[in-house]
Amino acid sequence: GLICIFIADYQTNNKTYRSMITTDKVIEIFCIADDFCKEYEKEIQNHQLQAGNVSKKRNRQTRMSQSEIITVMVCFHCGTFHNFKHYYRFYICEHMNSYFPNAVSYNRFVELQPRTIVPLMLLLKLVGFGECTGITYVDSTAIKVCHNKRIYSNKVFKDIAQRGKSTMGWFFGFKLHLVCNEKGELLNFSLTKGNVDDRNPDVINVLTKDLFGKLYADKGYISQKLFEMLFDEGVHLVTGIRSNMKNSLMSFRDKILLRKRSVIESINDELKNICQIEHSRHRSTHNFIMNIIAALVSYCFFPKKPSIKFEVEKSNQLTIWG
Repeated sequence: GLICIFIADYQTNNKTYRSMITTDKVIEIFCIADDFCKEYEKEIQNHQLQAGNVSKKRNRQTRMSQSEIITVMVCFHCGTFHNFKHYYRFYICEHMNSYFPNAVSYNRFVELQPRTIVPLMLLLKLVGFGECTGITYVDSTAIKVCHNKRIYSNKVFKDIAQRGKSTMGWFFGFKLHLVCNEKGELLNFSLTKGNVDDRNPDVINVLTKDLFGKLYADKGYISQKLFEMLFDEGVHLVTGIRSNMKNSLMSFRDKILLRKRSVIESINDELKNICQIEHSRHRSTHNFIMNIIAALVSYCFFPKKPSIKFEVEKSNQLTIWG
């Protein structure tokens, strides 16, 4: 294989697999995660409560560091793997042993995953998210946890997940609400139950925090009350109109940018088909949350993201957007 491909080809059970993770990308993710975890541990130690008169403090370190655990989880969503157990046992523990010499067993790794949820969330917030440029897109996608025929036999998400309806029909699971800019960078996200409306005020307040300018959405966000609430906060909601609604005046620039909603739809497609954010093999709610967050962090490290390229040509008569 090529030198730039990290363990380009390897065989397991008479099958050949190929990883698309470069060594530079693995080192980059680890360095960023390790530097962040060191600063995070310093802040935690500075704000810890004193143990009083207790002479011995239990602060036992795990065999794998938090930065190594985060790197393993994020790299899984960067490659072409579909099964995390196979990825860890036959790829991390065997072919990447020189990069992770302190790798623990698979069962132990699954137990250690929930311990990194706080630093992983902060890493996504402080390093992964982009900046608002005045052009933002909002959309939601369904996260199915099982087939509709197996709803009553699902025990992991019993009384947690709910039935919902999207443009593709009914589903059982959750909704992932995303906000991105025209560069394809994530600005915020929210995870709700499947029966929560996209126009829910609590969800919108979380997504539009610190936003300004234009917010482009599909027809599912049409609401006069929602438009007025966002307008008072300095955000102009731009949506299409339904067939039974009166036509409203819209600028040529807004019409062009509204047609570019494929940016956030492409992000949802990459999260599902590349990052494996949706599958039915979850065995606990903790690891379900970790899978969602790790997939979002992995997307932030993608070298190429869906984006819009447009230029402004100014003249004495017209301003043309192309």
